[in-house]
Amino acid sequence: MLNFQTAPQEEDIPPKSPVLLSMFKNVAVRAAQNVPQERIQPAAGEQREVNKVTVRKRGNRNVGLFGQAIILLAYALVVVTCPFSLLVCVKVIQEYERAVTFRLGKITKGGASGPGVCFHIPCIDEVMVVDMRTLSFAVPPLEVLTKDSVTVRVDAVVYFRISCPVASVCNVEDVHQSSRLLAQTTLRNILGTKSLNDILAEREEISQAMQCSLDLATHPWGVVVERVEIKDVRLPANLQRAMAAEAEALEKRRRRR
Repeated sequence: MLNFQTAPQEEDIPPKSPVLLSMFKNVAVRAAQNVPQERIQPAAGEQREVNKVTVRKRGNRNVGLFGQAIILLAYALVVVTCPFSLLVCVKVIQEYERAVTFRLGKITKGGASGPGVCFHIPCIDEVMVVDMRTLSFAVPPLEVLTKDSVTVRVDAVVYFRISCPVASVCNVEDVHQSSRLLAQTTLRNILGTKSLNDILAEREEISQAMQCSLDLATHPWGVVVERVEIKDVRLPANLQRAMAAEAEALEKRRRRR
């Protein structure tokens, strides 16, 4: 695939450092254990490794003699049918997009390309366009059993973006659906270790713990979780009436005094 404006893309990028992984794990554990924590900033040497993603190694990119013959034949067909072939060979990649091209089933040299005008060969090239903007999805209301055996309905919203388009295409089948399902299970697991009072009073800590856990889990997919927000915590109707009756009783006692 020929690209007139190609963004540099590393083919095999080393994973996050063990020090940075342990730092995120400690943040998630502290938040889950209700331990006050300070904002931890990675060191200068570790900051460069935050956005690095490991792309699983593929086989040899050499397509063989038969593959090369098919490519030459496709190029010849494009030249013969020019300029009509330009209508299907030229593709415009927007500033916020990257194109991952598979030629005869293998990623082309250079990885993702764009933004700009890209050239691909019909029949042998499959182009997958990845949106690099920050996206969001809502976690549907979940019924969660808290640590003190109270059932609550909690929903949240997750903001994320794709940092490595090649990993988001090659390492997971559907990165958006997988991230949604993972967010649901992560929210349920974290809230299961909290009591009702902790959930109502520590939304910020729960959001940070969920963000760290999601960021670690989605890192091999080329996803960066930027923010997680707890939208609403709904209590059962009978519990709301009991809490209202208790508050009313306390108010009457204060008036009598």
